[in-house]
Amino acid sequence: MTVIADYIGKSATDNVRLALDAAKNAEQYHALLSLTEERALERAAKVDSGEITGRLAGVPFIAKDNFLTLGGTTTAASHILENFSAPLQATAIERLEAEGAICIGKANLDAFAHGGSTENSAFGPTLNSVDQSRVAGGSSGGSAVVVALEIVPFALGSDTGGSIREPASFNGVVGIKPTYGTVSRYGVVAMASSTDTIGCFTNNAADAELVMDVMAGRDASDMTTLPDFFGPTDVKPGQKVGVIKEFMTDDVDADVRARVHEYIERLKAAGHTVEEVSLPIVKYTLAMYYIIVPAEISSNLARYDGIRYGHRAQASSLAELYGRSRDEGFVAENKRRIMIGSYVLSSGFFDAYYLQAQKARTLLVNEFNALFDTYDILVGPVAPTPAFKLGENTTDPVKMYLADVMTVPASLAGLPAISVPAGNTSEGLPVGIQLIGQRRHDADILALARSMEGNA
Repeated sequence: MTVIADYIGKSATDNVRLALDAAKNAEQYHALLSLTEERALERAAKVDSGEITGRLAGVPFIAKDNFLTLGGTTTAASHILENFSAPLQATAIERLEAEGAICIGKANLDAFAHGGSTENSAFGPTLNSVDQSRVAGGSSGGSAVVVALEIVPFALGSDTGGSIREPASFNGVVGIKPTYGTVSRYGVVAMASSTDTIGCFTNNAADAELVMDVMAGRDASDMTTLPDFFGPTDVKPGQKVGVIKEFMTDDVDADVRARVHEYIERLKAAGHTVEEVSLPIVKYTLAMYYIIVPAEISSNLARYDGIRYGHRAQASSLAELYGRSRDEGFVAENKRRIMIGSYVLSSGFFDAYYLQAQKARTLLVNEFNALFDTYDILVGPVAPTPAFKLGENTTDPVKMYLADVMTVPASLAGLPAISVPAGNTSEGLPVGIQLIGQRRHDADILALARSMEGNA
């Protein structure tokens, strides 16, 4: 298992070269869209000379390709941004680099982060790290795979409705979605602005704590960021843990339920009280999500018009230019979400759909708050199944969206949630368990996850 400590105090140049070689040797997984080799080696030389120092000095990492970075392109896995070179870097990247970390490349994703399998990338799907006939999960599939394959000890992802947690579960790594506003979204290609969060993949909880500690905090460029409340902490003894019963039905794969039950028994053995709880409104959350999020997507993607930047089609009129640029630049899933979002925001349907979904979202927040009056942490599976076969759900959008049913509730409520490995199925496929915490209690769920790694 590759962890951050393995890189500290060693030659940064050697660290980077080894990571670049590992990336090139794993090309069959299609986890990476580009490598920023020249810039990475330049920064490594500065670390080795002592010009750059910090808690992550000389540690290579990979960013999902919706983070703006220097030294290469930022494509969001789309044709519309295929040749876009960013003029600045995301705040998260800047903070990591200020501590000496070295970005060596950009990971594949569903185009504009729209998807749960990384099959919607304009440049081809990423393959699962354990079984190459299966999906990596999405939308941050490439980031999960590069950590699972031990190319780098950590990678960045974005999570809007499960885009870190699901691929973490499918590939057997740790994936954290923080409280909404913990990490600046500045310099990250927007999907849905009210649920977008920035997190990471690692091979253990301690590394996730370190990376989050570096990235977290207020940013003047992102008005939604919170004051820096994050800081690693010790696990609290004898916590009350609630198992969400709506996540543990017979519709969930038997192996997934078995691994979750085993993790629950380990929680009990560690001295925590575990009880079943109910979150009745959870059955409506997927409907809420696929109204609210496409509405925000349709607004955020309006800027890609073929005029200001990105792909520009050949056309004889302005209307044709707009239409052809977007048609050629967006994949089918992008277009589907734009159309859904435009529909629910239209004057005839805003009150019937979007407004009702936002009211229901408030009820969801209230139900979570009521549970947290009694329980410290909530748990359940990350996804109803382990990684599914490539192409299995691509012709059925509803079936694909159902894979998000257990991750979108925490996203809509802005809560921190983490996927941690809980074992494998009988076929050897990884299964993750999801730990959900109260707002701004990110460190508590990471501390519990860290303590349970020692009890595995």
